[in-house]
Amino acid sequence: MAEEIIQIKDLKVHYPIRSGFWNRITDYVRAVDGVSLSIKEGETYGLIGESGSGKSTIGKVIVGVEAATEGQILYKGKDITKSRNRKKLNYNKDVQMIFQDSMSSLNPRKRIEDIIAEPIRNFENLTTDEERKRVQELLDIVGMPSDAIYKFPHEFSGGQRQRIGVARAVATKPRLIVADEPTSALDLSVQAQVLNFMKQIQQQYNIAYLFISHDLGVVKHMSEDIAIMHRGRFVEIGKSADIYNNPQHIYTKRLLSAIPIVDVNRREEHKRMRQKVEKEFQDNRDKWYDKDGRVYPLQQISDRHFVALPKDAINSELEGEK
Repeated sequence: MAEEIIQIKDLKVHYPIRSGFWNRITDYVRAVDGVSLSIKEGETYGLIGESGSGKSTIGKVIVGVEAATEGQILYKGKDITKSRNRKKLNYNKDVQMIFQDSMSSLNPRKRIEDIIAEPIRNFENLTTDEERKRVQELLDIVGMPSDAIYKFPHEFSGGQRQRIGVARAVATKPRLIVADEPTSALDLSVQAQVLNFMKQIQQQYNIAYLFISHDLGVVKHMSEDIAIMHRGRFVEIGKSADIYNNPQHIYTKRLLSAIPIVDVNRREEHKRMRQKVEKEFQDNRDKWYDKDGRVYPLQQISDRHFVALPKDAINSELEGEK
């Protein structure tokens, strides 16, 4: 059975809102408002949501770019929100990140050799020859030519720069990679190439991914388990097949209805379905959120399928228990 790499328990990230003459805290932006998930060795966990849903904030907290307000992140069973455990467990070496914008994430003043070698230098003491050999091996893994080490980021296409970003993330031989919208800025044909070699690398090194995206089609291609995020909370969690074949939350249905249809013969049918979903949401918007506009807590509807049920469904369940 695969080992659990990381576990998030009731994670919250709240940003204070200040106002008035004394600049006092009057409220909070609840970017992440109590979410839990676990990722196992070698698996891909998909995290889906619109811009502002809180999904990228979770990734930033995992890699240490953002701080948690409440909750725990457990790595190998140890709470790494305590900084001493990060160092003891080699957490910063074992958990890496692939960023959305490949250009801004690569230092334009550095050659590719130094960009990829930087994380290696942070955690290993290699000779110059050993280091260059490692960088060449990494470039070969992601399908880049050996002479790329002498070049600068601007000399490559977006897809090539993203490959370089993957090579840098893999350089420390991590156990988990947080991939934050790694293909959203790429053309469809290039997206497929990047996703395929990410899968190859995963199989080769048994890496776990937290794959963050707004694109359900991409996440379906990559992930075994999926969480749909909205307004800082999860609205639906389940296996990929459950989410795509039996969506329960209206927000999940809306995301699915927004996926473009390639088959021209089904476009009218798809358009009608999308209009139906949108009408259902608009007509029943209030029942999906509490008085503060927050999503209701998750309820288990099957073995691995959890949904933030609407208010009337929750009330019906409570009445049935009496």
